[in-house]
Amino acid sequence: MNVAIVGASGAVGQEFLKVLDERNFPVDNLMLFGSTRSAGRKYVFRNKEYEVKLLQHNDDFKDIDIAFTSAGASTSKEFAQTITKYGAVMIDNSSAFRMDSDVPLVVPECNASDALVRPRGIIANPNCTTIMMVVVLKPIERLSHITRVHVASYQSASGAGAQAMAELQQQYRDLAAGLPVTVEKFAYQLAYNVIPQIDVFTENGYTKEEMKMFNETRKILHSDVRCSAMCVRISALRSHSEALWIETESPLSVEQVQAALAAAPGVTLLDEPATQTYPMPLFTAGKDNVFVGRVRKDLAAENSITLWLSGDQIKKGAALNAVQIAEYLIDKL
Repeated sequence: MNVAIVGASGAVGQEFLKVLDERNFPVDNLMLFGSTRSAGRKYVFRNKEYEVKLLQHNDDFKDIDIAFTSAGASTSKEFAQTITKYGAVMIDNSSAFRMDSDVPLVVPECNASDALVRPRGIIANPNCTTIMMVVVLKPIERLSHITRVHVASYQSASGAGAQAMAELQQQYRDLAAGLPVTVEKFAYQLAYNVIPQIDVFTENGYTKEEMKMFNETRKILHSDVRCSAMCVRISALRSHSEALWIETESPLSVEQVQAALAAAPGVTLLDEPATQTYPMPLFTAGKDNVFVGRVRKDLAAENSITLWLSGDQIKKGAALNAVQIAEYLIDKL
């Protein structure tokens, strides 16, 4: 396959290189693209050095089969036609096309076949918190239809990119040294803090991040499920976590849910309260799967299960999910 990565210098772009190598993805030719700031940088992939080219409206994508894009919604919108003009499949990690009716929104463990119908040559990668949640919801949905989900997310600095991760690390160093703290990537200091806002607020009081979880979940699961989210930025460096309250049409036992999760693709069950065994960002960073624990009955609602999950936002929440989509397409060729 001839593969392109747009936004190669960013956190997700760098993760694409790692994931493609880890999974032995069939890359015959690789092209890296970026902005004027990153053009000219060089990265090594499978013992060969590649230079980042400036993304332009030209014929650079003429021979590309799959283009992984992670350079922001505005860039994706501007360059979509350039990228797909000659038949490349654009797997886009931004929010640009997720809710467009003619663009499939895909999590392979949930709705892989949706990727086969892509009239514009674009497949959207969902929001990171949505990806991890629906991977866990899908096996429960198979047991009984999910009607409502309440979720509180605990999202690491990695969700705001490489510069945000670096800023958090620098904040801790500055605080330890008694120096003033620089705040640029977030509304407030993140070190020793939590910020109950991710993305901008909408008219209904929810943030765009929270509304993504409502809308994207319905599209991915082809469901009328209603999801009410509270998205919070925490001072973990990498890996997001979520607390879920899941209401189903029929009552489910804890044992049923645990068995379904343990057998589900992309899920690892870590749920032994007696030994304090449960997922945490400290241990899920760098891992492929979404890890689940603390499965129990909801004391506040009938037919409701509550659980905790944690997964790597840059990996499964972004690069890995996109590569898995590409793998599915190759398998169907």
